[in-house]
Amino acid sequence: MQVQSMQFKARAGQKLADQRLQQNLKKLSTKFVTARAEAITAIDFAATRAALKERRNRALENLDVWIEQFEAEATRRGVTVLFAETARDAAQLVADIARKHEVRKVIKTKSMVSEEMQLNTVLAQMGVQSIETDLGEYILQINNNEPPSHIIAPVVHKDKDEIADLFAQTHHKPRLTEIPDMTREAREVLRPHFLSADMGVTGGNFVVAETGSVVLVTNEGNEGMCTVMPRVHVAVTGIEKVLPTLEDLATAMRLLPRSATGQATSNYFSMLTGPRGPGDQDGPEHMYVVLVDGGRTGLIGGEFQDMLRCIRCGACMNHCPVYQKVGGHAYGWVYPGPMGSVLTPSYVGIEKALDLPQAATLCGECNSVCPVGIPLSDLLRKLREKQTERKLRPWRERAALAVWGWFALHPTAYGLLTKLGVRVLERMGRQGQAIRKLPFARGWTEGRDLPTPVGRTFRELYAARQTHLDANATRHRQP
Repeated sequence: MQVQSMQFKARAGQKLADQRLQQNLKKLSTKFVTARAEAITAIDFAATRAALKERRNRALENLDVWIEQFEAEATRRGVTVLFAETARDAAQLVADIARKHEVRKVIKTKSMVSEEMQLNTVLAQMGVQSIETDLGEYILQINNNEPPSHIIAPVVHKDKDEIADLFAQTHHKPRLTEIPDMTREAREVLRPHFLSADMGVTGGNFVVAETGSVVLVTNEGNEGMCTVMPRVHVAVTGIEKVLPTLEDLATAMRLLPRSATGQATSNYFSMLTGPRGPGDQDGPEHMYVVLVDGGRTGLIGGEFQDMLRCIRCGACMNHCPVYQKVGGHAYGWVYPGPMGSVLTPSYVGIEKALDLPQAATLCGECNSVCPVGIPLSDLLRKLREKQTERKLRPWRERAALAVWGWFALHPTAYGLLTKLGVRVLERMGRQGQAIRKLPFARGWTEGRDLPTPVGRTFRELYAARQTHLDANATRHRQP
C-alpha cells in the first residue's frame, strides 16, 4: 500500500462531505463502542490491562531473547523461520517461497503486515493469483483492490446496498439484499479457491516463544481453511508480536476480543505449531514464519517504544472522534486512527506524514480504552514537538506557537492580552451573534461559528463571582 499520508487534509475534507460515508461510520458507535463497554464489565479491566501491559513490556525489554527462543522452538517443530528487515524484503521472501514450491494460487487471511508488504501486488507481478478470504477483504479486493478502512472491520465504510451492487456486478448473479444470502454467495465463490490453492498466507496475532506457535484469531473461520487445506502455509507478522509464554497469551486473549469487537472470545482461535506431522490428518506439508522488522526495532529503547505494545484491536480508532468522522482511508496508509497517527510517522518517516500527529483532538479517549495502556495522546504530542524542532511545520504555525509560549510564561502580559482579546471578540460578535469569520483562524471558522464571549475573561468573571459571594456571606453574618 503506497504511503499517501501527506494528502490527509484533502482526503479528510472529501470524507466529511460524503454523506453516505458519514452514515456508515455511525456503525462504530452503535456496534463496537457499545459492545466493548458491555464486554469489559465481565472482567476487572484495570487490573487485566495492567497485567497485560507488564507482560508486553517484559517481552519488549528482552525482545531478542524471546525471538531467538521462538525461532528455536518453531524450528524444532519443523517450521522455517525467516527474518525481513523491510516490508519489501518480506514480500520478496514470500515470493521466493511461492516460486520454490511452484505455487500458482494463494489464499490469504486478513493481515495488516501483508498490506505493509503490498504482497498481492508482488504476487500478481510474478503471475500468482492471490485471493483474499476474509469477507471484508474479499469485498475490497473485487472493488478494484481498494485498501482496508479499518484494521478489524476493513469494509466498515460501506453499507449493505453498496456491497449488494458489487456482488451482482462481480458474480454475475441476481442481486441479493439479505445478509445471510449474501454471505452464502461469498462462501460459494470462495470455496473452490480454498480447495485449489497451493499456498495459504496468514498474519499472526501473536507468536509464542515457549511453544514456537503462531496464534490466529478470527470470526469467520477462514484462517482454518487457509492453514489446513494448502500444502504450504506462510505466516507473516511483526517482530513485536512475540509473547514469552502461554500464560501471557491467555492474558492477552482476555482483552483482545473484548476491545476489538466487544466479544468475550472470538469465534475461532487457532494455535499453529509446526507443519503436518506423522499421523496427523490435516495441516500443511511446509510451514514458514516471516518475522518483519519494517521500522519496529527503531522504536525499541526510544520515546515511542510504548507503541510496540499495540495488539491491533482497533479500540482507539473506534472511539476516536476524528476517525469516526473521516474513516480510515483519509490517513493514507495501512494503519489509521490514533495508533496509525503514531505508527505511520514512526515506520515511514515523520516527513511523509506531517498531518497525522495533528489529526487528533488529544481528548485522551484512546488512552482510556487501549487494552495495553499506550499513552497515545502523549506520543502524538511528542511527534508534534519533533515536527516543530525539525521545522517541518509551516513557519506561521511555529511563529504563532512561539508567541503563545512567550505569553504563557509571562502571566501579567497574558492577562492584559486576554482582556483585550475578549473585548475585541465581543465587538466582532455584533450584539450577541456568533462570529462567523475570525482573522488568523479561517481554518477553524470555515467549519464552525465561534460563540461571542461576554467581554470579560474567566479571571474577571471568577473574581466578580467571589466578590458577590463574599458580600452575601457578610450580609448573612450581620445581626
